[in-house]
Amino acid sequence: MKLFSATALALALAAAFPAQAQSNADILKELQALKDKVAELESRLKAQDAKLPPVAGQWGMTADQARELNRATLKAEATEDALEAQGLKQLSINGFMDPVWLYNQRQNRAGFQFLNPVSVGGYNYDSSYFGGVTIDFRKEMEGGTKWRLTLVPNRGTGSVIGDASIVQEASVSVPLGSLQTRIIAGQIPDWSGYEYQQSTLNKLITHNLLYDFTLPTLYTGVGMDYVRGKWWGRWMLANVNTSARNPGERAPAFVYRVDYSRGEFQGFGFAGLHGKGANLRDENPNPLTDTTPDTRVDLFEVDGYFIRGDWTVQGQLSYGQQKRAAITADPNGDLRDARWWGASGLVAYKFEPRLEGIVRLDYLNNRKNGGGLLGYTAADDRNGIGPDANLGCDPSLIANPDGCSRGANRMALSLGANYRYNLNTTFKTEARLDRADLPVFLDVKTGGYRKTNAVFGTSVVIEF
Repeated sequence: MKLFSATALALALAAAFPAQAQSNADILKELQALKDKVAELESRLKAQDAKLPPVAGQWGMTADQARELNRATLKAEATEDALEAQGLKQLSINGFMDPVWLYNQRQNRAGFQFLNPVSVGGYNYDSSYFGGVTIDFRKEMEGGTKWRLTLVPNRGTGSVIGDASIVQEASVSVPLGSLQTRIIAGQIPDWSGYEYQQSTLNKLITHNLLYDFTLPTLYTGVGMDYVRGKWWGRWMLANVNTSARNPGERAPAFVYRVDYSRGEFQGFGFAGLHGKGANLRDENPNPLTDTTPDTRVDLFEVDGYFIRGDWTVQGQLSYGQQKRAAITADPNGDLRDARWWGASGLVAYKFEPRLEGIVRLDYLNNRKNGGGLLGYTAADDRNGIGPDANLGCDPSLIANPDGCSRGANRMALSLGANYRYNLNTTFKTEARLDRADLPVFLDVKTGGYRKTNAVFGTSVVIEF
């Protein structure tokens, strides 16, 4: 029996230490690896514990409260994971609509305007961009890249330029090295002036004369965006008011805007355009496309603002010209250049936090060569553009009556108010008187021409 026990012990020792096959160094290495593994597991456990809610009794929580917090934490994490998996993380969706009721004296009409297509009646100051529906999608991706798509059926920039498109804006912004230096590209609405296109940002219903008749609609191209302290600058090489160029057209326009925020309450900016744009007046069409050619356009404007307490003061000065775009040709039949300048100012005061009164005064000098503005190269008796309409001026004739070489200067005075009913609803009203120093407004009721026109409108703007 003793012999058997001794034999078993020897066999066990031999199995545990087979002829000193493992050196002491090997055993120490295995022990160190085991220690490292244990340390790694301990650190993982501590990290996991840090994510858990406090146990019952901590911070005054009961066991039920701790369990409820644990469930809320798990739901929040699951929701965040789902949003990221579906591409909805950092995605915002906003929109608004603004049905309008409007009375126009000389047009002898009164009624509601909502989703009426620009392609039917054209762009006019008594229809402009209001009376539509807008939905805006914005997405910010990892690294700071921004993506934007704004859709506006019938009433957006895509409709105004004649593409019958519902796209108001489709743009991307990609940071280069820092979030303050970016590449911008796509279809971007014009950024000139102190007024915004959106009804949610425009205090009155209509826009000022400079906005309606002297500024571009949109740019399609690529450029840069810079933010340096109080300065913000943007520029693009772009098509102006078109999504594609015709055969034989190659030169893009250079457009830019610079803003400076002097302080919390005031600032100024300037914008310009230099390049070629569509000229509907030129009678020598492109032989490749049978479309009117582009001619040189130069625009420049300066605007500023002061907003403090209940007061808002905004203003703008503009100058522009376009080659061979004037309404009246010279005595030899050669087309002449259109040239104009103007000013606009707005003052608003909040009588109470929800109720604001607004006054806006505009002046547009357009007498040169029978008149002519950006995109308005013919007499327009609805908007009050061109020479004295009673003279019977004919742009196709070389010999015209005296006075046809002088265009009408335009003025407009708007008085309005807006009332913020709640966070999502604003009521607006506006009474506007337009005046020209020549009879250029058609009175459709009598068939005659007048120097003035009155417009009155109300609207409700609902946003989310």
